[in-house]
Amino acid sequence: MGRRPTTEPRLRVRLIFAVTVTSCSARWVAVRQDVTVTAKISRTLSTVTAKISRTLSPRFCRGVPDPKIRIFDLGRKKARVDEFPLCVHLISKEFEQISSEALEAGRICANKYLVKTCGKDAFHLRMRLHPFHVIRINKMLSCAGADRLQTGMRGAFGKPQGTVARVHIGQKIMSVRAKEQHKENVIEALRRAKFKFPGRQKVCMSKKWGFTKWEAPDYEAMRADGRLKPDGAYCHYYSGHGPLMRWKKIQKELHGLD
Repeated sequence: MGRRPTTEPRLRVRLIFAVTVTSCSARWVAVRQDVTVTAKISRTLSTVTAKISRTLSPRFCRGVPDPKIRIFDLGRKKARVDEFPLCVHLISKEFEQISSEALEAGRICANKYLVKTCGKDAFHLRMRLHPFHVIRINKMLSCAGADRLQTGMRGAFGKPQGTVARVHIGQKIMSVRAKEQHKENVIEALRRAKFKFPGRQKVCMSKKWGFTKWEAPDYEAMRADGRLKPDGAYCHYYSGHGPLMRWKKIQKELHGLD
């Protein structure tokens, strides 16, 4: 009978071995040998395909309740950037999760105190966190004979309970811009709002002009030079580069000329 054919690929390797020869001269001799090694390829090449299902992914988190906080800007939010130079932040000192209920409670507390002391048009309060993270709960029975009705921690993947916002150390929770005369009231409002959040927070005075990214002295200098154009709570920066006609057009817009 002939040898049974096989589909396994073979790999022929030529090896060189160094052996010793016992002789009177005691020298090392290199002997060349041909060795056949049979190796089975464990992985076959094929076309890479991806299956795309027509149904919605089962990993999509269903049944998530709506977050309690719906309003993120309060007060006079349409005030121009020049009207509110003061800016105060409430900053987190811990890496934690803040629920949407806590964010709503802190927003109401700070807004109520500012409206009472400063007036509803004397400030602009902005919530800097959005509760996008979904938390789950594995409900357990606490009545008599509960062990007969449930499986305990077997299959403990819970159902969505609510939403939270993940906060890092040094991240802003709330920000308020107002006039300099309401500085003490803004600090007190954020201090009261701290008691609505877990963990530790601190109230910090910002060196920036309002919600912009420039410090107050630099903002005033660039505003006087005509390099900043107000746009709501922020402003656009214009450098001195570019065509002369574009620069003249910008200057006319900044100074209100036709």
